[in-house]
Amino acid sequence: MESGAVAYVRQHKAKGLGHAVWCARRLIGDEPVAVLLPDDVIAAETPCLQQMVEAYEETGGNMVAAMEVPVAKASSYGILDVKEDHGSMVSVKGMVEKPAEGTAPSNLAVIGRYILSPNVLDNLDTTQAGAGGEIQLTDAIAKQINSSEGVYGYRFRGQRFDCGSKAGFLQATVSFGLARDDLRDELSQYLQEIALTQQAAE
Repeated sequence: MESGAVAYVRQHKAKGLGHAVWCARRLIGDEPVAVLLPDDVIAAETPCLQQMVEAYEETGGNMVAAMEVPVAKASSYGILDVKEDHGSMVSVKGMVEKPAEGTAPSNLAVIGRYILSPNVLDNLDTTQAGAGGEIQLTDAIAKQINSSEGVYGYRFRGQRFDCGSKAGFLQATVSFGLARDDLRDELSQYLQEIALTQQAAE
């Protein structure tokens, strides 16, 4: 097995996701780059990024993972304004980061997997603070929509867990535990016992 080098860069001030990616620009160079947000955990038979890479080979440009979210929660996400919908793939005519309630152009949300062209990093050089006073990666990607590269949303196959919340982290832990042959029976029995105890207490 080959070993690889790992390099890291610290974001010294919390100025948003766009700024965090911008901080790594010298390590990225002039190649397309994948960005994975660790608080979005995706359980899938074929890893989400692998699905995206296979789709990206046909489209090029810039690609974001996407999934439908409840309309009431759209204001918590970057939301896609869809130009053309081809099932698993959509072409994008607009992106809005955390739209005000009731103003979202769709309920198709950007999830934490991206394949980006070097031009997005160039855009980050001039991107001003957006939603929440942070430099938003969504804004830098949106600048590529009308370019020759374009922006695409990919509806991945799999289950996403929002591990940025305590409840989401616990849900992911239980789900992954139940998926393991060596843990399933004991964990399932424990969960059933907890459910019975709660029912009895009611």
